Amino acid sequence: MLDYIIVGSGLAGIAFAETLLQNNKTFVVFDDHSQNSTTIAGGLYNPVILKRFSEVWNAKEQIHIADIFYKALEVKLNCKLDYKLPIYRKFFSVEEQNNWFSASDKPNLSPFLSTDIVHKKYNAIDSPFGYGEVLQTGYVDTKLLFRIYQSYLQSLNLLIEENFDYDLLNINEDGINYKNYKAKNIVFAEGFGMHSNPFFNYLPLDGTKGELFIIKAPNLNLDVIINTSVFILPLGNDLFKIGATYHWEDKTNNPTEAGKLELLERIREILNCDFEIVEHVAGVRPTVRDRRPLLGSNPQHKNLHILNGLGTRGVMLAPSMALDLFNFIENNKPLDKSIDVKRYATLFQHFYHNARKY
Repeated sequence: MLDYIIVGSGLAGIAFAETLLQNNKTFVVFDDHSQNSTTIAGGLYNPVILKRFSEVWNAKEQIHIADIFYKALEVKLNCKLDYKLPIYRKFFSVEEQNNWFSASDKPNLSPFLSTDIVHKKYNAIDSPFGYGEVLQTGYVDTKLLFRIYQSYLQSLNLLIEENFDYDLLNINEDGINYKNYKAKNIVFAEGFGMHSNPFFNYLPLDGTKGELFIIKAPNLNLDVIINTSVFILPLGNDLFKIGATYHWEDKTNNPTEAGKLELLERIREILNCDFEIVEHVAGVRPTVRDRRPLLGSNPQHKNLHILNGLGTRGVMLAPSMALDLFNFIENNKPLDKSIDVKRYATLFQHFYHNARKY
């Protein structure tokens, strides 16, 4: 009998699989490649919400655990994944500068916000009020991570590339049976695909569509990440990732003309140089109404678990959330109430009550 079946191999599934390997647990991973939010993600990690100059929930712990996690993966997979680059928040007024200084005086933000205004000039970007530098930031090459980790799982015969059929899942006291597999637990890390999951689709996973560009701009000499109405992330070889849009109605992975025009408008407000769109991609982020992840167990089935709702901060959240879920399952360590799916118990009761009517 296996210890686990994991459904989904995006950032959440990778983080949980790696946590299991580190703890000598056996598992297989199912993935039908229907979700792409990991491969098209910006991949940024940033401990500060720059719109409001406030700290990301539990940022210090998340940054610390993520740093250890990605360093270990780089050694294990023999590749460069984590690029530590400062984020420069462009100021548009003296008032924004003053708000920055006020935020940097706060004890919870002072480790992350430099008190010096940066007046470095970058080709093609006007910045008369300078920039504020965010510390302990960077990005993870999520596309490369996904590709290499898939190959790694394949080499160990741990990846099953097919659709997971919920109707074939048999649940008993000791665990679960699925086709030819028996396991003590199953963890669903399906991202927006959770809406097809009859065991967890009562949860309020909204899904937010984002569109991004890869552009080529030879006259843009950035060596940092710029944050303004969009982020501009240097990839090398005159290539830059730029994003992202936020749309709540369209739940497809298809790039749109409206998204393209929105990005172009924002880019032209910032850059005064020629550029070429090399790639235009889109995906649906697994976002939650209260902006907290979804971790825990199905109210009726103790062997069915979820790791989802990492939203726009999956790179930062995935390693610590995977560890929290592992300790919850294996060591009976309670989950933080703000991330435990028990906070939606009334939704489940309503869902279950209605389901029994039919």
